[in-house]
Amino acid sequence: MDHIEELARALARLPGIGPRQGKRFVYYLLSAPAGERAKLAELIISLGKEVKQCPDCLRYFNGTSANICNYCTDKTRDDSLLMLVEKDQDLSAVERAGTYKGRYFVLGGVLTLSGKGAIREKELLKIVEKRLKQNLKEIVLALSATSEGEHTTDRIRESLAQYRDRLKISELGRGLATGSELEYSDAETLRAALQNRHET
Repeated sequence: MDHIEELARALARLPGIGPRQGKRFVYYLLSAPAGERAKLAELIISLGKEVKQCPDCLRYFNGTSANICNYCTDKTRDDSLLMLVEKDQDLSAVERAGTYKGRYFVLGGVLTLSGKGAIREKELLKIVEKRLKQNLKEIVLALSATSEGEHTTDRIRESLAQYRDRLKISELGRGLATGSELEYSDAETLRAALQNRHET
C-alpha cells in the first residue's frame, strides 16, 4: 500500500483541492514535526465526537451538553423570519454582517442544472410547519447568485408554493454580483442584499 498516494487521493476529495495540492499537503505533513501530525489527526477524530448537527437549523456546532445550537435557542432572535442558506459558511458570513436577527435553515448544498446535488427538502418542510406554529411570517432565500443557486431557489419556491397564503417568500437583493458565492461576500454587500430583499 502506497501511503503517500492514498492520503493524497483522500485529501484531493476535499472541496477545492486537486490531486497536486493533495500531494503537496502530504509532503508538508511528512516534513512537519510528529506532534503537529498527531494534533491534526486528533482534531479530525474529535470532529465526530465533539461536533453535533442542530436538529432545527441543521448547522454543525460544538456540542457541549446542548442538543440544539445557540442560534436556535436564542430567545432574542426574530421567530417571524427564516433564512435559507446553502451551507454553514454562508450562515457565518450572514452573522458577520450583523444585520439579520432571525432564524436559519441550512440546505446542505445546491441542485445543479444537470440534476445532481441534493438539498434537505423534506427537513425544510418539517421545520416550516414547526416554525409556522411559532409565528413564522417570511422565508428569506439567501442562496448564491450562481446558476446552481438560482436553480435551487426555483425548486424551493415550488416546494413552498403550498404556504403562499401564509408566508411571504423573499430573496436577497442584487447587492450580490451575479456568479458570486454568499460565503465570500463582504459584510457591506450582504447588508445591502438583505435590506434590498424582495418578494418572489
